[in-house]
Amino acid sequence: MTKRILITGASGFIGSFLVEKALDCGFETWAGIRKSSSREFLTDKRIQFIDLNFADRNKLVGQIREFVARNGRFDYVVHNAGVTKCLDKADFDKINFQYTVNLIDALEEAGSIPEKFVLMSSLSAYGVGDEANYTPLKLTDTPNPNTAYGKSKLKAEAYLKQKSEFPYMIMRPTGVYGPREKDYYLMLKTVKSGLDVGAGFKPQHLTFIYVRDLVDAVFLALESTLKNKEYFVADGSVYTDKEYTALIKDILHKKMVLSIKVPLSVLKVVSVIAEGLSKLTKKPSTLNRDKYVIMKQRNWECDIQPLVVDLGFSPRYDLRKGLEESVEWYRNNGWL
Repeated sequence: MTKRILITGASGFIGSFLVEKALDCGFETWAGIRKSSSREFLTDKRIQFIDLNFADRNKLVGQIREFVARNGRFDYVVHNAGVTKCLDKADFDKINFQYTVNLIDALEEAGSIPEKFVLMSSLSAYGVGDEANYTPLKLTDTPNPNTAYGKSKLKAEAYLKQKSEFPYMIMRPTGVYGPREKDYYLMLKTVKSGLDVGAGFKPQHLTFIYVRDLVDAVFLALESTLKNKEYFVADGSVYTDKEYTALIKDILHKKMVLSIKVPLSVLKVVSVIAEGLSKLTKKPSTLNRDKYVIMKQRNWECDIQPLVVDLGFSPRYDLRKGLEESVEWYRNNGWL
């Protein structure tokens, strides 16, 4: 019997790849998007669309009940919807936390708890890692997020974890990159223009996960017999910021690049100004005070052994392979 899956935030970068994977796996795939959202990367005719009202719990319960009456319940739910930047910090809590609470409660009240509910969280839910000895974050460490974004993700996790009847899996990816992604793309574009701008003078230890590997990890979690587990998701390698930039230069064949290190104190001022301007323009800025806290973090190492041992996760992409595929896509689509 064909399994039915709901993927929220389906129009976004990660969401569109989740939808592609679900289709490849033969699922009846429902993409949760707003009517106003772009369907640029959701053109497969097999995709079915649903616009869920996460802001109104009662309406959401009614929507799910109506859906179940017509189609049956969702076997799997991947809750990927959320925001990484917004004009008002209160929106992090509203969208990343309260909307998640509303979906969980609605599924429960409608008597439609899925076989597996995957919450897409973030490494930022754990906060700053060890910046003295650069030891990796472990699942046994106590989360202490230092950004509004990270705090909202941790609150959503905590609510889900106290719902013992919910068969959940929590995925905490590190930096996710790949085709269609826009933030890391800006760095590629900057280096291509001949400029390399770094944050601070102390080396950063960076970790990454290619979007297709992240999606593979999510589907391993869905199809596993395990439940009520949580994992960090990364490719298992660690790169310094210098190594990362050197790799980009090599892939882009840029030999002449002006490298500038911006003191964190200056970056903080710039982030405050950028945030102020975004409020005037009514458009969220990639650089803001919350993002500054993330950028100044020196250690993003995390332990993925539980993911490897429990789910047999083995990434298909190292950073070079993933960046090469990304750059090719950006070029083919006129971004670079």
